[in-house]
Amino acid sequence: ITYAIRMVLDALELVFVSTPWIVVAALITLLTWLTAGVRTAIYSGAFLSYMGLLGFWEKAMTTLALLGTAACLSILIGIPLGMFAARRPRFYSFIQPIMDFMQTMPAFVFMIPVIAFFGTGKPAAVVTTMIFGGTPVVRLTVLGLRGVPESVREAAISFGANKWYLLTKVDLPLAAPSIRAGINQTIMLSLSMVVIAALVGADGLGVPVVRALGSVNIALGFESGFVIVAVAIALDRMLKVER
Repeated sequence: ITYAIRMVLDALELVFVSTPWIVVAALITLLTWLTAGVRTAIYSGAFLSYMGLLGFWEKAMTTLALLGTAACLSILIGIPLGMFAARRPRFYSFIQPIMDFMQTMPAFVFMIPVIAFFGTGKPAAVVTTMIFGGTPVVRLTVLGLRGVPESVREAAISFGANKWYLLTKVDLPLAAPSIRAGINQTIMLSLSMVVIAALVGADGLGVPVVRALGSVNIALGFESGFVIVAVAIALDRMLKVER
């Protein structure tokens, strides 16, 4: 598991951290413009300039790599799991208390067994983030697929649709808004764990926050906290459901 996490994390760090900042900034601004409009792209460009001018660029990109690894693995596991559980009520009733436990248990509690299994460092931070932020995509995938009208499904079946066609052409397109909302919530919850990740030895924007907390440095805490807020706003606008 650690090896697989390391592979994804190293690939994302190579893209975000090793690539020249002007290239990454231009791509993020362009993507924001295509998905959320010109105004949000201008705000994203201002946020990126803020990160670079105050020396938070590398830590912000490290945070994005950690966030991307946890979110990608959560989505790759969560969407198929939600698709499987949507048509199997007994299975979903079995995993629902487990997801409630994962989402409500304080992060400092389940951090202890994670460190025992994975040690300190970035893999432990990714696993901790996945435990906390991986449930919304499962829940909203199930909600979206169960919300597909039975009359539409029956009409497709009456015209000869097989199970694969029914899933890919009827169920998933109609459930897509709910699934996108689940992806959005998973990414936002994963980002909220950035400070917790710093406590288990992961680098990123959580490190200056923890350092500011230990030294009661209000200015450093405000600067680094504002960068986290800026990243969250930019990601939320890029991944918004209403498109």
